[in-house]
Amino acid sequence: MVNRTASISRQTNETQIEISLDLDGTGASKVETGVPFMDHMLDLFMKHGLYDGSIVAKGDVEIDDHHTTEDLGIVLGQAIRQALGDKKGIKRYGHAFVPMDDALAQVYIDCSDRPHLEFRADIPAAKVGTFDTELVHEFLWKFALEARMNVHIIVPYGHNTHHIIEAIFKALARAIDDAIQFDPRVTGVPSTKGLLG
Repeated sequence: MVNRTASISRQTNETQIEISLDLDGTGASKVETGVPFMDHMLDLFMKHGLYDGSIVAKGDVEIDDHHTTEDLGIVLGQAIRQALGDKKGIKRYGHAFVPMDDALAQVYIDCSDRPHLEFRADIPAAKVGTFDTELVHEFLWKFALEARMNVHIIVPYGHNTHHIIEAIFKALARAIDDAIQFDPRVTGVPSTKGLLG
């Protein structure tokens, strides 16, 4: 079996982030970002994607959560891209529907090496606790860019902000897990071009 793991370390004047990742795990993880809401979301992401590893960040949260949240998207995207390697034999496309009480999230993934984020979700409240909810889009866009994935997120309904965001993170994890599974019928990369991109 292919070893699909990655270890990424990134340090700037604003943040220091270290992520280790095993795409073929059981959902066992350690998440400590200094942003409590992102700790919760990333813990859900790891559990529902069945990824093992650790996500540890220190950032200038005394200013706000922006730099840490954005950089988490960057480094997690890089880690998934590194762990996927040449992508030979994977399904490439994946999707998931996740309900969370009043909210439903739909996520569709293409591991295409052509990054794009389509975000069709209304988030009712500007904050969950102290967390600025506009940062969800910031995280997701940077994640899609660095993972080099085409990510479509649709939330057709939901009124509780926490539930909407939680459903998105769970669905994202499950859709990626779906897309990266090996299909024994696939030889090489799943593209008529002979490469992804």
